[in-house]
Amino acid sequence: MPRCASLLLGALLASALPAQALPPALQELVAFEHKLLAIEHVELWDGRGGAPLADATVLIRDGRIAAVGPAGQVAIPDGAVRQDGRGHSLTPGFVMVHEHLFYPLVRGSYGAMFNSFPALYLAGGATTIRTAGSMSPFADLNLKRDIAAGLAIGPDMDVTAPYFNGPERFVSQVPRVDSDQQVERMAAYWTQEGATNYKAYMTLRRAQLGTLIRSAHARGQKVTAHLCGVTYAEAAALGIDNLEHGFFAASDFVADKKPDECPSPQRMLASLNALPLDSPAMRALQQQLIARKVALTSTLTVFETFAGGRPLAPAGALDLLTPELREGYLRGYSERANAPGNGYTALLPKAMAWEKQFFDAGGLLLAGTDPTGYGGVVPGYSNLRQVELLEEAGLSRAQALQVSTWNGARYLGREAEVGSIAAGKRADLILFKGSLAAGARAWPPIVWTMKAGVAYDRARILSATKGRVGLE
Repeated sequence: MPRCASLLLGALLASALPAQALPPALQELVAFEHKLLAIEHVELWDGRGGAPLADATVLIRDGRIAAVGPAGQVAIPDGAVRQDGRGHSLTPGFVMVHEHLFYPLVRGSYGAMFNSFPALYLAGGATTIRTAGSMSPFADLNLKRDIAAGLAIGPDMDVTAPYFNGPERFVSQVPRVDSDQQVERMAAYWTQEGATNYKAYMTLRRAQLGTLIRSAHARGQKVTAHLCGVTYAEAAALGIDNLEHGFFAASDFVADKKPDECPSPQRMLASLNALPLDSPAMRALQQQLIARKVALTSTLTVFETFAGGRPLAPAGALDLLTPELREGYLRGYSERANAPGNGYTALLPKAMAWEKQFFDAGGLLLAGTDPTGYGGVVPGYSNLRQVELLEEAGLSRAQALQVSTWNGARYLGREAEVGSIAAGKRADLILFKGSLAAGARAWPPIVWTMKAGVAYDRARILSATKGRVGLE
């Protein structure tokens, strides 16, 4: 792949333009685009949680799904390009709601990845994302508009405003909020700029969280949160829409917790590790969230990096990083793998089980990857890893796929367009080389990701982006 292809990833002209209109170096990143396409004899998973259709045909016309059904029951018009899908599986594109366009560079600083991440998200199957918190909101908004206008490639984006954190010092890029008036002013401003979601962060107080929720709801928008000072139960009572990180961020079980104060990370971990797997208190909290229709986002990918005994990020993911970022991640991994008494090692399997309990009880479980921590969560690989971890948590393959597609679309209010494979919807699809129904624990590799009828070649994007993450 010519080096110019790597340098131009931030300006790929593809989403709304035919592949043949691209500059020659960029045409290599598009697998194909056909006005009328029939994918035949493919194993089809529609994303709604049901059993797959073993031998299906999907007809795509002008970037939308025109028909879908068993092979032999879908009429294929003259002139359609026909692709034989035997030995492959087709799913909806991933709809993931805890993504970012930044990555940790050094402790306490996050660097923008606007050139590499959008294409990598597509390479990893994500066709719709929500940025769950922004360090560079204008850049997020500009990229969202460029993608929608066909001036860049990448997933559809729901952009979240800058974090609403409390007044305590934290990462310097995160605003410090200490009054209701400041909340109102920030929410009004970022609504005008085009943000559609808001995220409360760890040290925000109950009063300001309540103001943010009321202000967002008055504008028809939603609020999510990574909490600490406010408990899950308190946030649910205030009317929050979404909580991030499964139950890893729940401070509800810390003994003698003071209102609006964050317990130490050690006390948080100890309180969760002290709960039995089938804790009545945890079950009660789950029921409270379900009753108040609070969605829960699973981000097992980032918490896997905190626990010992877990696998390294794939070699291909590490190859995407600059040498400095790769070495930093490997140091962090070694430190955690060998750390005695690592509380996350014990908590990870239990937190997985709690997410499954929430799902089984009827809760709206969502998925995201959160490419933060100390690194190792890299678009292009992390979205599929999140789905695999949902399966490890006990969800069936169809359920894990549902959480990562249909549930996300429902939460974002996009289910009429994306999130499942059905006639009339946009042709956002992932083709896997192999059968997802074959029973292997690891998912087969992605061949291409299609967004609005344009299929992007995974291998070519990864090649063009090798060593580029961290050079933005």
